[in-house]
This record gives sequence, structure tokens and C-alpha cells, in this order.
Amino acid sequence: MTMSLSPSLSPPWATYRIGRGETGVLTYEPYKSALLPLWRFKTPAIARTSSSDLWAAFLNYEKEDDFVGMDMCRKFIQMGMTRAKRYANYKGGRNYEAGGKEGGKVIGIEEGADWEGRREKEEASQVFREVWERARSHGGYLAKKQEFLSRQKEWDTEKMRKEAPVGKGKKRKRKGENG
Repeated sequence: MTMSLSPSLSPPWATYRIGRGETGVLTYEPYKSALLPLWRFKTPAIARTSSSDLWAAFLNYEKEDDFVGMDMCRKFIQMGMTRAKRYANYKGGRNYEAGGKEGGKVIGIEEGADWEGRREKEEASQVFREVWERARSHGGYLAKKQEFLSRQKEWDTEKMRKEAPVGKGKKRKRKGENG
């Protein structure tokens, strides 16, 4: 899937937003359905296989000139790192008591506490961290990200231009203009 040079074509991935961290990773199709089965972090061995499969998908999307696919792979890799780390920090992976963020109390990390599986999860997190750092600093990814952001700005401008009401009357004053 290559990015169109024409913003007027309104490609389907023009709605994609890079977002912060893992934002949107479980909502943007068809990538979610393709990548979710590859994402596992229960043990270091499973994390190595999973991160390797996600890295292969990342490189495949690069060959296809598909930045959105590359970014979704990066997000799944990052999510492997953060989820495994959460399970290492909080027994059972829960950092709130019953009631969730709104009604539950934050559970503190017990300094020096250890439980079955904690070291495994820390190692799994580290496996994903190494691949995540490789993905986010990958030259092809960074170049495609800049190109995508530039095109996205064009698509958004074109969309706003098409949706802007054509009105009569006075022009609106810009902020800071006098008179």
C-alpha cells in the first residue's frame, strides 16, 4: 500500500494517527487482525518468537512502502514491552484494586518483592525493548514517518477545505489583528 501523492484522493489511511505510545493499536484495521495473533509475552522464549515475528512484519511493511503497517508493528512491539513490564511490576498485571482506575486504589510496587514469574516477565519485557528500540530508530521508519506526517498535513488541509462552509459576509478577523 503506497501513499498517494494527491491529497484529494483521500486514502483510507489518511484517518490514521500516529498518536502517543500504543494509542489506537487495538482499533485500526486491517492491521490489528493481522498483528494481534503474533503478539505474545508470557515467557522470554514466547517473547523472542513474538518480537521476531512482529519485526519480520515490520520489515515486510517497509518493503511494501506501508508506513501505517510499520507503525502498527512498532506499537505492538511497544505494547509487548509495556505489558510484560506491568506483569513484572504487579503480580497478576493489575496496578489498581477492584474498581479500576476510577474507583480503585493504585497498588504500589513492593520494593524487592518477588513472585513466581516476575523475572520471566522482566526478561520478556527486555526482549521487546530491544526490538522496539531497533524499530523506532530504524532509518526507513523515520523517513516514512516524516513523509507520512507531511502527507497527512496535506490530506487534513484538503479535507478542511472541502468541508469548510462557503459563506457570505465579513471575513473573520485573525487572532491579534486590529481594526
